[in-house]
Amino acid sequence: MRNLRAQLLAMTQNIILGASPLSYSEYESIAKGNATIALDAAAAERIRNSRAFLEERTKTRKTPIYGVNTGFGALCNVVVDNDDLGRLQTNLVRSHACGAGAVVGQHIVRLMMALKVQSFAVGVSGIRLEVVEQIISMFNSGAVPVIYELGSLGASGDLAPLAHMSLPLLGEGEVYLNDERISTSKALQVLGNSAWRPFELASKEGLALLNGTQFMSAHGIYALIQARRIDFLADQLAALSTLAYDGRIEPFTPGVHLTRPHRGQLLTAKRILQWLEPCHAMHREKEHVQDPYSFRCVPQVHGASKGALKHMMDVFEVEVNAATDNPVVLSEEGRVISAGNFHGQPLALALDYGALAVHEYGSISERRTYQLISGRRGLPPFLVKNPGINSGLMIAQYTAASMVSQNKQLCTPASADSIESSNGQEDHVSMGANAATKLLKVVDNVYGILGVELLNAAQALWLRGEEIQGPLGELYHEFITESPAIEEDIYLHERMELAKNFLKNRALDERALLL
Repeated sequence: MRNLRAQLLAMTQNIILGASPLSYSEYESIAKGNATIALDAAAAERIRNSRAFLEERTKTRKTPIYGVNTGFGALCNVVVDNDDLGRLQTNLVRSHACGAGAVVGQHIVRLMMALKVQSFAVGVSGIRLEVVEQIISMFNSGAVPVIYELGSLGASGDLAPLAHMSLPLLGEGEVYLNDERISTSKALQVLGNSAWRPFELASKEGLALLNGTQFMSAHGIYALIQARRIDFLADQLAALSTLAYDGRIEPFTPGVHLTRPHRGQLLTAKRILQWLEPCHAMHREKEHVQDPYSFRCVPQVHGASKGALKHMMDVFEVEVNAATDNPVVLSEEGRVISAGNFHGQPLALALDYGALAVHEYGSISERRTYQLISGRRGLPPFLVKNPGINSGLMIAQYTAASMVSQNKQLCTPASADSIESSNGQEDHVSMGANAATKLLKVVDNVYGILGVELLNAAQALWLRGEEIQGPLGELYHEFITESPAIEEDIYLHERMELAKNFLKNRALDERALLL
């Protein structure tokens, strides 16, 4: 097992944290487990200086410092003896590891670990460098802590999820190792010398590990990785469906969009026009004067989602390079300040906005599917040669509609909610963690909805029997090779899953992703 891990590590990318912002492709490598991580030397020095200042401050002054020599939350006024400071931090991690619900995907947990290191690299957390090094060692060993979806209120940090992430640093809790869920103690035995070293926490370290927005941030970054792909795929499928529906090319004319120059609208129209231009069928005489909104308003609808996602990107690109724990150790100012950088409100609002943005790609996609099966524009009802004895793609549209409807429910804003906790000390929370987990459900549904559209558009083009030019022709032939045209009714669930996975796994050029 260790030899296999060594071979895999030899093929991975080494990513330095704390030096400069990472790219989305680097975050994707981290999520997939295709990277090792390391800490920038200057960041390591900032961490050392922060810890040295905190230790000096606590030696020379006896005033209470929240979470360093006091209790937590509503217990912030309870002063703790110096002899108990390490025990205080260990107790914090154990007591806060009370997550519930589904287990979080390993790809999200890997991002959480890397983002926690990146936050510590700012150098204002007052922890020992050893703590950061052990997170890095755990990540690089391939062990992934077991974390649960529920437990964070999105303020005071993502407490419960980060406690579960931190337990293995103490030699406790559970991890995944080579996709097997085992106790941390067993994982340490299996890994041997390549394992991290369990250690005892010192003052502030448990609080620093648990205070932070890395659960929300990891979900948001992963959602953005997928949303950038969905944006491209939705644009391309809209073009493919326009061709399949015998639609008109004029709505994508540049002059139209220059009169309403929203950036996302301009980019969408430009993309779709480039894909439709080489297709001969788009330039022939049309009987119909205009197309339904789900075709001719794609630049306006997809463009609005691009704008919302760009805002979400701006928020998260600040967050993942920020310090989000508490208190903040400002060594240059000579102060340790208890404040609220752990509050997830910026993320909660952006996550809710992102869910709406991604949902709209699916909402308008399902409408194009509905039009394609309607028996118009020279296409048979439900896109099958013998409708009646065959139901064709009738119920695939139902399924897409059900996913769209579920997404509408998932788009109810989590950030509009709050609930008092910790005896009123934490009296306004963001609920950003709930916004984060439901966003990933929206993303997955939209992949399914787009897969149904692809299935329908390809079937319609096959029925037309025309040669397709340019990139749309490449997409059509690539898909029809994997998913042959439907001549008689078949077991459709498998085909829908095939189409969904085709889109999820399709190789896309990073430079083509305009967001």
